[in-house]
Amino acid sequence: MKTYNILNRNAIDEIEKIVGKKNIITESEGFFNYNHDEFALDEIKHNPEIVVKPSTTEEVSDVMKIASREKFPVVARGGATGLVGGCVPSFGGIVISTERMNRIIEIDEANLMVTLQSGSTLRDFYSSIKRKKLFFPPHPGEESATIGGVISTNAGGTRAIKYGTIRNFTRYVEAVLADGSIITSGGKVIKDSTGYSLLHLLIGSEGTLGIITKAVLSVLPEPEDMITLIIPYKDIKTCLTEVPSILKSSVRPLAIEFIDKKVIEIAQKYTGKHWPSMQGYIFLLIILEGNKEEIEKHCEIIADICLNQGAIDVFIADSQQKQDDILYVRSMVYEALKFETIEILDVSLPPDQMATHISSVDNISAKYNVWLPTYGHAGDGNLHTHIMKITPGGDKITDWKNIFMEIRNEIIFDGIQKGGKISGEHGIGLIKKQYLEMCLGKTSIEIMKKIKQAFDPLYILNPGKIFDPD
Repeated sequence: MKTYNILNRNAIDEIEKIVGKKNIITESEGFFNYNHDEFALDEIKHNPEIVVKPSTTEEVSDVMKIASREKFPVVARGGATGLVGGCVPSFGGIVISTERMNRIIEIDEANLMVTLQSGSTLRDFYSSIKRKKLFFPPHPGEESATIGGVISTNAGGTRAIKYGTIRNFTRYVEAVLADGSIITSGGKVIKDSTGYSLLHLLIGSEGTLGIITKAVLSVLPEPEDMITLIIPYKDIKTCLTEVPSILKSSVRPLAIEFIDKKVIEIAQKYTGKHWPSMQGYIFLLIILEGNKEEIEKHCEIIADICLNQGAIDVFIADSQQKQDDILYVRSMVYEALKFETIEILDVSLPPDQMATHISSVDNISAKYNVWLPTYGHAGDGNLHTHIMKITPGGDKITDWKNIFMEIRNEIIFDGIQKGGKISGEHGIGLIKKQYLEMCLGKTSIEIMKKIKQAFDPLYILNPGKIFDPD
């Protein structure tokens, strides 16, 4: 296990000169907002020794030079919306919060590119481009997440099926390495075969290779029209059997989600918003975008496919308010279930294995008498299973700590056996690293460790995440 030095007064004084006294926190009462992420269990919480809030890449660089010289561990922190302990300062040390690095630098309409600092939130990014009638398809969910965070985890969300994840839209990053060096990779280009892609190494690296400080993201013209379909079914097997038929058709939806009635009822009550149909047991949520004539044609094609293969009905939300209500209910499912949730898994499967994996989850639920609501991105096979503290009937489980790990293990093992991966969009962080070799194999892990060594030989950047040092 690597060992690190404790921050001393001289180092703190140096850091204070770099960012200013008002932009550091050194007292424990100020650490609460920086010692955890959205993972539910308190066991992973850990205080840093200092929180630093730089405003420029150069300030990040200067802080990293001190950390490298003194061998202090450093964790970069954005919106802290992660679910795997990825931004928790497990070894203390320095938290570099990007909250002041929140400028949207340029909206380049000619090249359809946006340059922005890594601490910019998705909410600000979306609203800024909307004013220019531009569109960023990925929507990872919580809009308080920051650009640096979603790039560092290669976040996906509901709208990945047609356009892909954050990786597909990240054209350039600027990052600070462990020794304080500043590197850039990519540019305002679509095609780039110029050497190894450091850009794509940094994307999804969870802050273990470098601290992303600036990015260029590509955007699209705002679609002329958008429509949401809600399609109820009597059972999960029939519902998910529809998805390959839709994908093999001439229609490529922006999103295909599935979610069951019980979860929707809870989310409706939590949000106070209306879901257009409560028939059946489970729903497909399909979003289409394009011009009006094209969408109408695609609605007919999807309706024919679904109604001919077991759908109860097809409900069309054509007004903006109806669509907003539906998407709000869906986006708030996590918040609605959060109080009783221990952990949310994000197993990613070959799409044709979704139904059999969910059947296995149902068997695990019955075996342990634990409610394991499962929903997710039907079009790309990314499923979210909540491990809850209650039974399927709603009773409290007092001994959940004794069975929690067994439940998680069985769900993850089943996903791997079906050709899946342990994370589709949340990342590995602290929580899932024990399963990484099982999923990727020893040789792949060894190569990843060599890459880490090349970027961060002292192992000071986000230590303990993804895998442990030898």
